[in-house]
Amino acid sequence: MWAIPIAAVVAVFNGLSSAFLAGRHPVAGGTYEYGYQELNQWAGFSAGWLFLLAKTASAASAALGVGFYLGVDNPGVPVAAVILVAVMVALGIRRTAALNMALVAVTIAAILWFGFAGIRDGSLQPVVAPGAGGVVAAVAFLFVAYTGYGRIATLGEEVRDPERVIPRAVLITLAVAAGLYMTIEVGARAVAGPEWGSVIELGLVDMPFVAFGAVVAMLGVLLNLILGLSRVYLAMGRRGDMPTALATLDPRSEPRNAVLLSTLVVAALTLVGDIGLAWSFSAMTVLLYYGLTNLAALSVDRSRPTAWLGMLSCLLLSFFVPLGIWLTGAGLLAAGLVWKTIRHRAVSVPSDGS
Repeated sequence: MWAIPIAAVVAVFNGLSSAFLAGRHPVAGGTYEYGYQELNQWAGFSAGWLFLLAKTASAASAALGVGFYLGVDNPGVPVAAVILVAVMVALGIRRTAALNMALVAVTIAAILWFGFAGIRDGSLQPVVAPGAGGVVAAVAFLFVAYTGYGRIATLGEEVRDPERVIPRAVLITLAVAAGLYMTIEVGARAVAGPEWGSVIELGLVDMPFVAFGAVVAMLGVLLNLILGLSRVYLAMGRRGDMPTALATLDPRSEPRNAVLLSTLVVAALTLVGDIGLAWSFSAMTVLLYYGLTNLAALSVDRSRPTAWLGMLSCLLLSFFVPLGIWLTGAGLLAAGLVWKTIRHRAVSVPSDGS
């Protein structure tokens, strides 16, 4: 409970940097584009690569969450969820937005039901003040749960009046998310106190609407992540950092190839993934990603206090991610930079080989 509002404040710092840059550069790609335009090509590529790693891991977590809340231990269920959501995304941005609104409405209703039912039927347990290290570690992992606002920035070129709309959308998103997370926490403490194990059983058995809402929530997360991933693949394809086929748009101006690749990669990861491992990896890569976002914002305006606070918060929280996750992430980032080097040399060679 202590970490939820603190993580929200950290998200505001980083979200304002993202929104500031999105207003200046209303194009698909988010920090991938901001890094290229405000820093250099290596920073831009690193941001794009980190986004793909982070959000693919988050999407795999959401897909595995579908099976978890359904109470089914079958790897085919998460894969089927990914394919279902990909079909939704392929309907186009307008229909996807309308569908997303419906999913969000059901999710919010289930959260409110859980929170109020818990308070009504249970006894609210007092919050015990934890150690500072435990709070900061929780903030490091909860921060990821707020970064859905990043999807707003990656869709910059599909938003009208982005300089005004995107900052407002980011702040509204964070405020609503913080309120909903607090509602879940309060309901859980009322029902089961500090022990969360029985809350899961309650949601699956005694509160079927809550379990249904949880499944819908995971599908909504998947929808937004595949949408965001496809737009970053699109942006990287345009610059040649990914195969140029990913920059192809269908007659409805949708990046069909990018959506397909996003779907295949997420589906593959769900077959070998673990929710805890995927979430930890996502936390690490997200912190690096927003570190680059703040660097890009500071390159434009060094006097922005929120960008400095965002940078410092990412640096602090990074110390609370397990070392093994860091080493894995560093290896994958190095692999991405090797890919970038090979791709850059290949594109730079004249067609006649001279």
